[in-house]
Amino acid sequence: MLEQKKIAGTDINISPLGFGTVKLGRDQQVKYPSGFKIPDDREAIALLQLARELGINLLDTAPAYGSSEERLGKLLGNKRQDWVICSKVGEEFENGQSRFDFTPEHIRFSIQRSLKRLNTDYIDMVLLHSSGDDVNIIQQYGCLEVLEDLKKEGLIKASGMSTKTIEGGIMALERSDIAMVTYNLNEQAERPVLDYAQSNNKGILIKKALASGHACLEGKDPVYESMKLVFSHPAVSAAIIGTINPQHLKQNVEKVYQVLQN
Repeated sequence: MLEQKKIAGTDINISPLGFGTVKLGRDQQVKYPSGFKIPDDREAIALLQLARELGINLLDTAPAYGSSEERLGKLLGNKRQDWVICSKVGEEFENGQSRFDFTPEHIRFSIQRSLKRLNTDYIDMVLLHSSGDDVNIIQQYGCLEVLEDLKKEGLIKASGMSTKTIEGGIMALERSDIAMVTYNLNEQAERPVLDYAQSNNKGILIKKALASGHACLEGKDPVYESMKLVFSHPAVSAAIIGTINPQHLKQNVEKVYQVLQN
């Protein structure tokens, strides 16, 4: 059973593993090594139940994840309070293609739509879904200020950005609560963002901890080694894992538990 801990600088307690739900709602234009079938409702409910039994309480979703938000709103039912939900704004996925809109008007529209889809009156964490041009997005549109206003209105509890650059990650942390960054055995360029978070009491979530399923070390356990790397940095609150294989989910939890016990 995974133990929860507080995200630095917030009052939000999360498990060290988060359940990424892109595969519950989207199977097009995804960067996994092999194809997959979107789980039906019975399979999805079983996955969510298993995740909770294993101690996971963090769900990661986004408007860009196809029908993920809508499905979660239905599948969680009266269990909403059992979960911490992280969603996003800025990226839309329509007709098999992504497009981005970071205007204040769209952010407010997107939040209201996510609240309706998720069947909730608040979202625990909302992150800007970067197109890669992190700094320009932050400076040009005032997105993080809009999210701060939504916090004051009680619609979200914490805000931040899923970033793709060091400068953008640090700038996001200067102006918000959380950065979600890529950090794995293959890619560690964004470590300075983790260092900044540690020094400034900010939250870090890790995406692509298993390199989108591509992590591989000859002669070693790639999942254990990946998690060992991720959680070796004290700034990390949680890694988001998107598996829809129940056995892989169990194994991922076991590896994280082993890493955190050592």
